[in-house]
Amino acid sequence: MPPSKPESNGPCLRDVVARSVQQYLDDMGPTPPDDLHDRIIREVEQPLIETVLRHTGGNQSRAARILGMTRSTLRTRIRRYGL
Repeated sequence: MPPSKPESNGPCLRDVVARSVQQYLDDMGPTPPDDLHDRIIREVEQPLIETVLRHTGGNQSRAARILGMTRSTLRTRIRRYGL
C-alpha cells in the first residue's frame, strides 16, 4: 500500500497506524498474534474516548457526535473503561 499524502502538520493517522501495526508484528516474530483486531480496538478505544472527552470539556453529546456513536454507547464505553 503506498503511503498516504502527509498532512501539513505530519503524517496521516493511517500511516502511523500501519507503521505501528507492522512494528508490533515484527516484534512478535514467529509467534502469530491471536485476535489482533480485537486487541488493537481495545488498546486504541480507551485513549481515543479519553482524548475526545477532554477535547469537548466532558460534553458527552458532543463527544459522541465526534466519535460517530450514540451517547448511550459512549456512556457504556465510559463505564467499561472507568472513565
